[in-house]
Amino acid sequence: MTEIKRKGSRSTKEIPKEILEQLNNGQIETANLVEWLAVDQSILLENLLQQVNRIEYLNPILSEIEALKKQTVNTINEAIGTGIFYQLRENNDSKFLEIISNHKSDVVRCWATYSVGKNSKLSVKEMLEQIQPFSADKHFGVREICWMAVRPTISKNLTESIKILSNWTSHEDENVRRFASEATRPRGVWCEHIEELKQNPELALAILEPMKSDNAKYVQNSVGNWLNDASKTQPEFVKTICEKWKTESPTKETAYIIKKALRTIEK
Repeated sequence: MTEIKRKGSRSTKEIPKEILEQLNNGQIETANLVEWLAVDQSILLENLLQQVNRIEYLNPILSEIEALKKQTVNTINEAIGTGIFYQLRENNDSKFLEIISNHKSDVVRCWATYSVGKNSKLSVKEMLEQIQPFSADKHFGVREICWMAVRPTISKNLTESIKILSNWTSHEDENVRRFASEATRPRGVWCEHIEELKQNPELALAILEPMKSDNAKYVQNSVGNWLNDASKTQPEFVKTICEKWKTESPTKETAYIIKKALRTIEK
């Protein structure tokens, strides 16, 4: 039976009580950002752990949340994901990782991404291989959180990461291609900047060049935003690359990317 796609409410107050209960029980996915922000992650966590008979994991994970200096949706999401990773490791609980990685709730799948991102035993190659299925997730929330989960490792291992991610730019799934760009944005969104790319954006040309005329708007937006980020510290680089692309790739897709790339410069 095909699931009916919901539009989602326009404000938190408009979310029906029964929908919020289902979200907090992990029975349905969030339909939009409003719902994603409205989920009570602590309640969802408790319900999840009760459902899978792992309630003993709850208090240690709640302690991770309480220790936060600033509690936001993203910091709580990361704290729960990190807490789950510690419990997985301490209890050698690979079954639970499988459960949350494939869970109905997109928020729960977001938590699973940190079990990849926080695992220091993984090589860069292994980490990116394990995060790729999340980068292809059908839900926008999981796709955003997954690159944030591994971005610190990407930033610390930039050359190797760019080399690996450059191969993703030809992937058949536009979500995977978009990850390569989004995860390496110099400034990014809701995350620490990558100073090396702010100062030397040319280091990521192996990712940007193959996607300069990508047919997916989702990818085009990311590449355009990547270059717009770079324009705030290296405007001449961005102007030069855009002029080059105009000549090399006179397509409507490239023109769209260039327009987004130059929007700060042309203000």
